[in-house]
Amino acid sequence: MGDAMDDRKPRPGARTGNGKQAVEAGILESLADPVILLDQRGRILDCNLAARELLGGEPVGTELAKALNSPEIAETLAAVRAGDARQRTEVFIPFPVSHSYELHIWELPEETAGKEVWAILVLHDVTAARKTEKMRADFVSNVSHELRSPLSSLLGFIETLRGPARDDAEARARFLEIMEAEAKRMTRLINDLLTLSKVETEEHIRPEGTVDVVDLLTQVANILSVRAKERGMTIAVESKGDHPKVLGDADELTQVFQNLVANAITYGSEGTPIRTVVGPEATVPGTGAAGLSIAVINQGEGIPPEDINRLTERFYRVDKGRSRSMGGTGLGLAIVKHIVNRHRGHLSIESTLGKDTTFTVHLPLVPQAGA
Repeated sequence: MGDAMDDRKPRPGARTGNGKQAVEAGILESLADPVILLDQRGRILDCNLAARELLGGEPVGTELAKALNSPEIAETLAAVRAGDARQRTEVFIPFPVSHSYELHIWELPEETAGKEVWAILVLHDVTAARKTEKMRADFVSNVSHELRSPLSSLLGFIETLRGPARDDAEARARFLEIMEAEAKRMTRLINDLLTLSKVETEEHIRPEGTVDVVDLLTQVANILSVRAKERGMTIAVESKGDHPKVLGDADELTQVFQNLVANAITYGSEGTPIRTVVGPEATVPGTGAAGLSIAVINQGEGIPPEDINRLTERFYRVDKGRSRSMGGTGLGLAIVKHIVNRHRGHLSIESTLGKDTTFTVHLPLVPQAGA
């Protein structure tokens, strides 16, 4: 790999030498995982681009312990030096961005004695896998929690109806009404879980249909108008300029806007208007495509800034008690997010406490012929 102590040594990405060395250098640089070559004293002899980005600057010639403060790595290196067969462990590195890595250390065989390189250290990024595992565990825990409460209620009422309230017609009617509400809540939860699973499974498949968003919003407003009227609210559909069709699945987009408008009715203040505003957009965030922005605006208490980024997490609720009492499952906005992702769109949320809350869906237009 060259003399690590030579200040004239070129950066790993610009090595010179014979063809084989150049190929090896190119392979090392292209690896996504940080790869570091160490001598017996723990100095960095060489490293690839991923390692330089992790360590910062040009770390060649410095001690690994100084470039990367990780007790787990230092402990594993000491164990390898002592002849311990343990060469793999998992480490957490908080800087520059927190990541979990699977650490691999290979000590070079004895026949390489006399050469400066002593060991090869590789950090395999397992952050995404660990996050997925945590999400899965949290999901199972949340589902169990959401089902445990209504099931416990049902069992308690059944026991009561079979015992003390056996001949109490008034209590029986009241308990049966509560049992029906709890059963419906579990049904909604299971239906939302099935919907979320289906949407996640198909998220990579882009819809091929075309949808007139203004017509769809008008249908949603008509469907939810009775519910809005009960709270003294109105639903207006506003269109700014032309509204060409978007690429999408009509049923899924109906679900998106039904969810957003229903939330606006539930969490908006009584007697206030709900506006759905459709307008052209030069570029959908995250894409280079032209599109439409569809904003659902309501007036109410608003959403605290610290909660906005978590609203689309499964089972996340700003007001848990209020959401459950109104029949919410905590999955609606997670479903909205995944449907919008499937449509290669974007969901943005803005809220001012005590004033307006706006959920905006950005969707790409149907590509024009020849475009």
